[in-house]
Amino acid sequence: MKTPLYTALSQHAEKKPYSFHVPGHHNGDVFFDEARVYYEPLLQLDVTELVGLDDLHHPTGVIQEAEDLLAQLYGADQSFFLVNGTTVGNLAMVMATCSTDDQILVQRNCHKSVFHAIELAGATPVFLETEVDNKLHVPTHVTEETLKHAIARHPNCQAIVLTYPNYYGHAADLSKLVQTCHEAGMIVLVDEAHGAHFVLGGAFPPSALSYGADVVVQSAHKTLPAMTMGSFLHLQGERIDAKRVKTWLTMLQSSSPSYPIMASLDVARAFVEEIKEKGQVNEIMRGLSKLKDQLKRIPHIELVESDSLSNDPLKCVIRSTRGLTGYELKKVLESVDVHPELADDHQVLLIFGLGKMRDIPFTSIEHALQHSESLLIGMEHRQIESASIEIDQQRQGMEAVPFEEAEGRISAESVIPYPPGIPLMIKGERIEADQIATLSRLLEHQVHVQASQVIKQRKLYVYIEEETR
Repeated sequence: MKTPLYTALSQHAEKKPYSFHVPGHHNGDVFFDEARVYYEPLLQLDVTELVGLDDLHHPTGVIQEAEDLLAQLYGADQSFFLVNGTTVGNLAMVMATCSTDDQILVQRNCHKSVFHAIELAGATPVFLETEVDNKLHVPTHVTEETLKHAIARHPNCQAIVLTYPNYYGHAADLSKLVQTCHEAGMIVLVDEAHGAHFVLGGAFPPSALSYGADVVVQSAHKTLPAMTMGSFLHLQGERIDAKRVKTWLTMLQSSSPSYPIMASLDVARAFVEEIKEKGQVNEIMRGLSKLKDQLKRIPHIELVESDSLSNDPLKCVIRSTRGLTGYELKKVLESVDVHPELADDHQVLLIFGLGKMRDIPFTSIEHALQHSESLLIGMEHRQIESASIEIDQQRQGMEAVPFEEAEGRISAESVIPYPPGIPLMIKGERIEADQIATLSRLLEHQVHVQASQVIKQRKLYVYIEEETR
């Protein structure tokens, strides 16, 4: 299986070259001894734009070859390696399609990076409410009826941003949505962060590219064996200006892109391609089924799936049958060093890999669940964490108010539980009672929330509307 970039890097490292260039560790010769044992092999690949290793921002050699192989695998007209995660892909695709005062349709449960992109572009979002899965109690997808109603009210929208699948792996059929948007003259942008593996087919849902989306961004590091921050961006069709997207990627990404991350993307593509060529998808499915069967045999938990949408087999949602919230169940699992992806009020989300993983300590999990009550009582209370995003209290036009006074006010900041990174409250949005109630529950369960520090005092920043009239 071809891995042009990784092969070029490994061949360069095998020559034991002398480094008189950046980065400052000089192929690992200069490094902190205590950390060397973990970093040393990787540092040999951590180089810069040397002869034969190409340039991400103007690829003509091995990076271009690797990206061409990526496009061939995914059936895209053009594909790009991203070293700043799907975040930079979302930023680039929105800013390439929208300008100041343009309207753009946005699925309400989009990732925070989409809202950041819209703010940077100066565009105006038109929110599309999503359906809610009755079994998992999480937002899922936009219906065709909701979309057509929004287009009728806002016929001049330039583009639409859809999230597919949702964080829990629920994948709705996008064919009619894409067709409706294209008929209305809109560019379809899809954040497919959790669907980079859908290209494998079989029991996996279809890729958004197969539905005809114009731009699709995928987090290869989420479900493929790529390094963190490694993502793909795919283009197809004539509706999107490829040069404009590429320009924004060049402007938004580091001018010193990580070669280990790029090489891991090259390797991840080869990994997926090999699975397809060797017909190993069914074998992977059997392994996933066996793993879920073992989880089902553990007392005091149950597996939960949507019964109305396609479910990604790599996602597994478990619940306590003894009345534990998802947050409490997560703490129980973490007590035996089993770390899930996220928790919510009801359940915990596990993400499996595309291959054999280390043996799971089922016995330890079972024991921890049997003693969950005493375990949770005995856990040391941890201070609620929040991101250090500071807003000047003297900033004109906003004030911090207690939660109980925030209902009906316009939020002056976004409040984002992380993960999943979907804003609970969006800057510029009127705050509703149920949002405050949800935030209170999150804080009670010590969920990590990205917001200003005043949230620790159960306060929110809101705009002073009297001063803006």
